[in-house]
Amino acid sequence: MSNSFGKLFTLTTFGESHGIAIGGVIDGCPAGLKLDLEAVQHELDRRKPGQSNIVTQRKEPDQVEFLSGIFDGKTTGTSIGFVIKNTNQKSKDYSDIKDSFRPSHADYTYEKKYGLRDYRGGGRSSARETANWIVAGAVAKQLLAKVQINAYTSSVGSIFLEKPYQELDFNLTESNAVRCPDQEYAEKMIKRIKEIKKQGDTVGGTITCVVKNVPVGFGEPIFNKLHAKLGNAMLSINAVKGFEYGSGFCGAQMKGSEHNDAFKSDGTTKSNLSGGIQGGISNGMDIYFRVAFKPVATLLQKYETIDKGGKKVEIQGKGRHDPCVVPRAVPIVEALTAMVLADFYLLNKTHNL
Repeated sequence: MSNSFGKLFTLTTFGESHGIAIGGVIDGCPAGLKLDLEAVQHELDRRKPGQSNIVTQRKEPDQVEFLSGIFDGKTTGTSIGFVIKNTNQKSKDYSDIKDSFRPSHADYTYEKKYGLRDYRGGGRSSARETANWIVAGAVAKQLLAKVQINAYTSSVGSIFLEKPYQELDFNLTESNAVRCPDQEYAEKMIKRIKEIKKQGDTVGGTITCVVKNVPVGFGEPIFNKLHAKLGNAMLSINAVKGFEYGSGFCGAQMKGSEHNDAFKSDGTTKSNLSGGIQGGISNGMDIYFRVAFKPVATLLQKYETIDKGGKKVEIQGKGRHDPCVVPRAVPIVEALTAMVLADFYLLNKTHNL
């Protein structure tokens, strides 16, 4: 099982949803970086469960404890070890499905691949793993002090925020439970999530991410393209079904004369349909992309499935689940973006004297 991410700035993680703890080891972070540990915890607080009435009500403090790699508030250049204790597991909520396969979960594939599975909350396949990514992403953000990464909820179900990101005030993203930087649309999205929740159902949506102040030159031209690594990172998030950057799929409908980004004399471009990436390398313009999330697979209503013997059975989801995963995934998208960029930041330093 692959548990590591990155080449130079790397994260290796461990733990299960209903185990004693989750955690990880960050390698490759340069020595001498002054870490704001409160800022790291703040990022975890943005992701943690129970923060509003439109997310899972599992109550986890998600308090990170650093074990190594930091001395006198600065990184030492050695491995940064950390742990996050699990304190509010309710494993009995999953006893009814220990011999059954929930549709669109990892239950069936894990069972067939490994011969067994931890059915308590999905074990290693649980999105609780993403708390580890938040910690590494928060460190990466501080390494990339000048880079601004802003993700936000751009749709819930059929409710789309149509405004271009240039017209949005990212300071408003954290002003509402759904993390949409437009109050009118935020209220519509929250209302829709509450309606779906009452039905015992779930709904998907999209997150848009905008990255400013990335220097020219991040990314490799062949197999390590910047957009490919961003796509790989985003598609590693539980429930993600799609990734597009720049003009995305809309670009397929355009003519080349409409799509080309004409240059200005200073090397910037008049338009930015490239999404800040050309030839797999950042060009200094804003990087922007969108990530699509499916509806959460666990439904709090009865539905038919099969058990280990292939027999049809009826099950009903129990416990505490997100009716829409998108609001809590916003900081996850930012964290993985920061990790990808931190990796390229360090790699870029190896290319030129």
